[in-house]
Amino acid sequence: MRIMVRATNWVGDAVMSLPAIAALRAARPQDEIVVVARPWVADLYRALGTGDGLMVHDPAKGRAALSREIREAKFDVALLLPNSFDAAWIAWRAGVPQRWGYARDARSWLLTRAIDVPRRGEIPEHQAYYYLELLRRLGILNTLPSVDSFRLPANPDPRQAARARLRERGVSDDTPIVGLNAGAAFGTAKRWMPDRYAELGRRLRDERGVSIVLFGSAVERDLASAIARRIGARAVSLAGETTLGGFLQLAAGCDLFVTNDTGTMHVAAAAGVAVLAVFGSTDERATAPLGPRVRIVKHEVSCSPCLLRECPVDHRCMRAISVEEVFEQSCQILDSVPPSFSTGTAR
Repeated sequence: MRIMVRATNWVGDAVMSLPAIAALRAARPQDEIVVVARPWVADLYRALGTGDGLMVHDPAKGRAALSREIREAKFDVALLLPNSFDAAWIAWRAGVPQRWGYARDARSWLLTRAIDVPRRGEIPEHQAYYYLELLRRLGILNTLPSVDSFRLPANPDPRQAARARLRERGVSDDTPIVGLNAGAAFGTAKRWMPDRYAELGRRLRDERGVSIVLFGSAVERDLASAIARRIGARAVSLAGETTLGGFLQLAAGCDLFVTNDTGTMHVAAAAGVAVLAVFGSTDERATAPLGPRVRIVKHEVSCSPCLLRECPVDHRCMRAISVEEVFEQSCQILDSVPPSFSTGTAR
């Protein structure tokens, strides 16, 4: 059987769906599994390495082109991880005989197996279980597995290779390295304030002797560069200079990654890096990164989680989180957790 897995479009959702794809591979070793993904998340599936193929589709080519590609591939089943009507419509238009997914977004008539959406309390809150439950309700899994961590396969000695790449980009590798991600694609409500990231970076450099690397997307280049300038010496911005695969290769060289709730937060955790994630407007019970090397810093306020793109009041959830608190948490991680990799596996 040839199974097409339509991947999710956001980086964070894509990482949280990886346990389900790995479970599908383990449950159906005899089937051919091909992931259909957008270019900006394709590197995750290359790193996962559990599929038999990867079909990368640029949305600029349009829906008709993707439908033709899928039709020509002659899949037997389309497993749709996104909730969108569009994902189901393209699989239907491509003539895939079996189309499986959740009964969402008025698309049930396009599906041959429209699966009821789990009600609140039926499954654990974390988003990873949402994708795993789809497999269970389809009969692919007998039980819902426990997922408290997820790790992408590590290349041999990734830390040494990552350090070499960072050195080539001007990052001093004779000190601990802390990565910072001050952006968030969804909106400013998820962002801890840039001036606090700058102060945190200066304190980590001055009091702990670390080097700082700013990461982010191309649209966050100016934000990251401004923070790097405010930190000053031993701070380098690589925002907008790497693909997702490039970030995976570089993040392995970090001893700590301090980040807002954003896609690279999940990627760093899956790569085995120690992550300190700042949460405010979103719900860490549903979208925290998976892994034993993850800490969350958050202050409870009455309006959180609001899940809004922009804060309509005073950003109180983020303003409640002080530089001192994040600095202390960072120091605890740097003191208690060994470097991210020494032999290719977390210790």
